Parts: sequence; C-alpha cells; structure tokens
Amino acid sequence: MKQVHLLVSGRVQGVCYRHCSAKKARELGLRGFVKNLANGKVEILIEGESDKVEAFVGFCKNNPGYANIEDVEVIEEKEVKASGLNDFEIRR
Repeated sequence: MKQVHLLVSGRVQGVCYRHCSAKKARELGLRGFVKNLANGKVEILIEGESDKVEAFVGFCKNNPGYANIEDVEVIEEKEVKASGLNDFEIRR
C-alpha cells in the first residue's frame, strides 16, 4: 500500500483536470480525493497498490484533459495513514 499527496500547478482549474484525474483513479482502483485550492493549484491524495499509484502520478504529469501542467510536487507519505476513503472523490 502506498499513499501520495500531489500538488499540481499550471493551468489546472476550469479545464476538467479534476474529472480526468478522478476517472483515471477509479479505473486503477485507487482511493483518495482531488480538489481545487484557492492558490490555483490542485491537491490530490491518492492511495493504493504501489504500481497503480505510480501509474496515476505519471498520468497526472501528462496534461490530462485541457490542462497545461507546470509542476507536480509529489509528497510520498512515509507511513500510510488511514484516510477512511473507500473510493475516489472530487471535492469542492
């Protein structure tokens, strides 16, 4: 089990980035959430099997939807903390 926080910057709000990332996370069977931040970035918490999390991170870096990614900060949790999430959700 692996848990990662992503902070994605660039043109990532108003371009279906949250919906594209949620669709991919669900396809991979991952849990977590995605939400827009007030500073224009998108935050993602993702957890699941290590190889699937890595595939998801790669997907997020490849400009899904109409996004134009400038940076993806990847913060891997040293110790997986129970998120209590059973699915992947889009938060407002």
